[in-house]
Amino acid sequence: MTSVERLKLPYVLITPARNEEAFIVRTIESMIAQTVIPEKWVIVDDGSTDSTGSIAESYMQDREWIELVRLPRRQERHFAAKVQGFSKGFERVKELPYAVIGNLDADIEFDAGYMEYLLGKFRENPRLGVAGTPFVEDGSKPYDYRYTNIEHVSGACQLFRRECFEDIGGYTPIRNGGIDWVAVTTARMKGWQTRTFTDKTCRHHRKIGTGDCNALHAWYRNGRKDYCIGNHPLWELFRCVYQTRSRPYLIGATALLLGYLRAGIARTQRSVSPDLVAFLRAEQMQRLRRILKSKVSASRKDV
Repeated sequence: MTSVERLKLPYVLITPARNEEAFIVRTIESMIAQTVIPEKWVIVDDGSTDSTGSIAESYMQDREWIELVRLPRRQERHFAAKVQGFSKGFERVKELPYAVIGNLDADIEFDAGYMEYLLGKFRENPRLGVAGTPFVEDGSKPYDYRYTNIEHVSGACQLFRRECFEDIGGYTPIRNGGIDWVAVTTARMKGWQTRTFTDKTCRHHRKIGTGDCNALHAWYRNGRKDYCIGNHPLWELFRCVYQTRSRPYLIGATALLLGYLRAGIARTQRSVSPDLVAFLRAEQMQRLRRILKSKVSASRKDV
């Protein structure tokens, strides 16, 4: 990428990090190796009780584009805190002349051309509002995008066009989770294109949703979150059936369904607006019809 091209799409990154000493070195070294570095990368140490902040600080010498913000220690870990940490980082970059802003988790790693690749997608498509790639975890494969929405972008690394980020009002603090999902879905509701590009992947070193609980509890909490963001009951049932194909198979699917049903029985308050729920459900039913139609077509060919 030439210097002229780089100036067209300067970018900034924010990384809220809490107790990530086991992984943050890999993230930092991935960023240092990038072919295109950001105007500013703000790492927000969100009250860590380990050496997360000091590790980040050790990489700052002679790298003015890396900045560390330390927040006071707190007792609990929850999803809304991620937004609070991101907001503190945003205060440090909001006046910069950036074209793309990204949220980057502190427990992932990626190749040297990763950011340049995603920035190129924004340059190619002016209507692209949010972009990212699939992630892989140890012992797992990327999602099968015949069944997973390629328009959703994982929260492990989400890049937003500045105008899109401003249009959606940034991240919404939701204590039960779904923060990344709400941002991407709101962008589509407002007419922006969102996309996961499968030519590259990043490696996620902490299993999604297990920062403060075990994997089974994470599945239960995912079901509860699915209810709170408005997933259609038929879509949730389909999701549970699909989960039986992957570890922990039936146990994970059961925990997912129980979380959803428990939240429904308790009439847990939704985390999002009725308009967003309606938009989501319309998308889900359209995708479900498309999947079922492809299954029927495939079975007829086999006859």
